[in-house]
Amino acid sequence: MEQNDITAYLERKGVKPTANRILVLKTLKESDRPMCLSDLENELITMDKSSIFRVLTLFQEQEIVHTFEDGRGILNYELCTSTTICNLSDAHIHFYCESCQKSFCMDNIAIPDLQLQEGFIAHSISFVIKGTCPKCNKKLNQQ
Repeated sequence: MEQNDITAYLERKGVKPTANRILVLKTLKESDRPMCLSDLENELITMDKSSIFRVLTLFQEQEIVHTFEDGRGILNYELCTSTTICNLSDAHIHFYCESCQKSFCMDNIAIPDLQLQEGFIAHSISFVIKGTCPKCNKKLNQQ
């Protein structure tokens, strides 16, 4: 995604395209997996943790990112793929590797349609599978 595309995207979402916001969005867009705050902090060495967190909080409020807890109590962030309003149909299952401590999207596995009891309204759904990823499995099998 080019900077002009990022700027236009942020403006469509009602977010002023500052340098920090553009940098965080570009980093999330270029990542092949969800990222936690410390991942972003390691990637964006020119930004401090509180600045990154403020951008992520704004992105969450403006439905630019989805968040999910990976089972360790750590939030992971990924870009919302919806071109309009984010909703539960955008949700998918995630996999957390207990060895390398990375989270992965399982885009091909949809979250099942859950029928909640009367009066309950879901605002978000999170399914996380824990185990070891193929790269870590390969390392374990070579030992």
